[in-house]
Amino acid sequence: MMLDPEISELLPALNSAFPRVETMTGPQARAAIRARLQIPAEPEPVADVADRAVPGVNGDIGVRIYWPRDESVDRPPVVIFAHGGGFVFCDLDTHDGICRSMANGVGAVVVSVDYRLAPEAPWPAAAEDMYAATAWVAENAKLLGADPTRLIVAGDSAGGNLAAVTAVLAKDRRGPEITGQLLLYPVIAPDFTTASYREFGNDFYNTREAMQWYWDQYVPAPADRTHPYAAPLGADLTGLPPAIVVTAGCDPLHSEGETYANSLSLAGVPTMYRSYAGAIHGFMTMSSLRLARQARKQAWADVTNLLASPAVSR
Repeated sequence: MMLDPEISELLPALNSAFPRVETMTGPQARAAIRARLQIPAEPEPVADVADRAVPGVNGDIGVRIYWPRDESVDRPPVVIFAHGGGFVFCDLDTHDGICRSMANGVGAVVVSVDYRLAPEAPWPAAAEDMYAATAWVAENAKLLGADPTRLIVAGDSAGGNLAAVTAVLAKDRRGPEITGQLLLYPVIAPDFTTASYREFGNDFYNTREAMQWYWDQYVPAPADRTHPYAAPLGADLTGLPPAIVVTAGCDPLHSEGETYANSLSLAGVPTMYRSYAGAIHGFMTMSSLRLARQARKQAWADVTNLLASPAVSR
C-alpha cells in the first residue's frame, strides 16, 4: 500500500523519535510523551475554553470544555471526546488542537475528558470515567448552552475504544441517550494476528509491541479482554447509535476498525466508514499534514450530516 507522500517523508523521523514504550513503566512512558509535546503559540481560536471537574465514580474527573467560534446557533450539539494514548498517556493538552478543530468544524460544544490512566487505574476505570462524564454532560448540557438531545461520543485510538464502549454502556444502562458516535482509528479488540497487524505491525509508527504493552497496562488480566466493555467487538451491537468510523490504511489497527464498522452495519446500525489508504495511526492529530486536514474536514461534515438526519432532527 502506498503511503501518502507527506507521511512517507515524515515517517522515518516518527519511527526513530517515538519512545519504545514497551520497555518502560507507565509513568516513564507518560513523561517521555509529555516531553515531546509542543504547544502552539497561537492555537486555533474558539469562543471560549474552560477547565472544570465533574463527578465520577471514584472522585472528580477533569474536563476541558470548548465553545465554537460561531455563536449564532442558540443550542449547538455537544461532543464528549476521549483522547488517545494507549490508555496510558496523553491528556487534555495533547489533544487540544483536534478538539478546537472539532468545536469549530462541527459547530459544537466539545467536552474533552481527562480520564484516569493505566496502569495505576486499570480497566474499567477509563471506561467508567468516560461514561460518567457523558452522563454528566447529558444532564447539564443546557447549562453549557448545548442541546442535550444532540449528543455525540467521540475519541481517537484508545479514546475511540472508550467512546464505543460508552455507547454500549449507555444502551445497557438505559441512558444517557446518545445521538451518534465518532470513532477515529479506534482500539477495538486485542487480536494481534489480523491482516493489518501482520502487514503494518512494525515500521509504521504504531507497533504491535506497543499495542500489546498498552493492553497489558489497561487490561492486565487476559480473561477480562473479551469483556464487551473492554473489547466492544464482543458486545451486542444492535440498537447502538449511528456511527462514523475512520481508519488509517497503514495502521496495525486498520483491520479491527474495518471489522467493527462492518459489524455495526450488519447489526443494523447506520454506519459511515471512511478509510484513508495512505495514512498511519494518529494522523488526524498531525495538523501539518494535508491529509489530516482533509480527514478532519470530512469527519466534521459527517458528524454534521448525522446530526441533521431525519432520525435525529425530528
